[in-house]
Amino acid sequence: MASPKDRIVETTFELFAKQGYNSTGINQIIAEAAVAKASFYQHFKSKEDLCVEFLKIRHEYWFNELNNFLSEIKNRKGKIAGAFDFLIYMNQKENFRGCSFLNILSEIPMDNIKILDVIQSHKTDLRNYFSGLAENQVLADHIYMLFESSIIESQLFRSNELIEKSKNIVTRLIQ
Repeated sequence: MASPKDRIVETTFELFAKQGYNSTGINQIIAEAAVAKASFYQHFKSKEDLCVEFLKIRHEYWFNELNNFLSEIKNRKGKIAGAFDFLIYMNQKENFRGCSFLNILSEIPMDNIKILDVIQSHKTDLRNYFSGLAENQVLADHIYMLFESSIIESQLFRSNELIEKSKNIVTRLIQ
């Protein structure tokens, strides 16, 4: 059986995905994770601290999934195009759940620096990922923007159509 902390984080992942950050309460997380209130507060001082931990775990998971998905591809152009295939893979795996970071960003006040810093760090790492693959920063930023908008649009319309179109645009840009 998973540790209380792991159960809390797993439950948080499910509840944030299903009902959002603001609609998920600590008492519900405690009940559904089957942990004592004291156990929750032993690991997390607040819902905000839990959210930060959740996003850090999600960041690590997401980049590990991306790197594993692209591990067989050796050239940069293939990795860039494959990143869009990865979005389709994640949409199938997670039923068009969208980006955890952007979902939470839409629910927090902009002065919540603790959570905002984690979200900005994730997006900076993603932007840097494309910077490491593209020929120049302008191209990398175009790819990043198409990638990000593909995530949002695919979640909104529950369709991979715009991911495919973005992949085609990117493939033409990097030839």
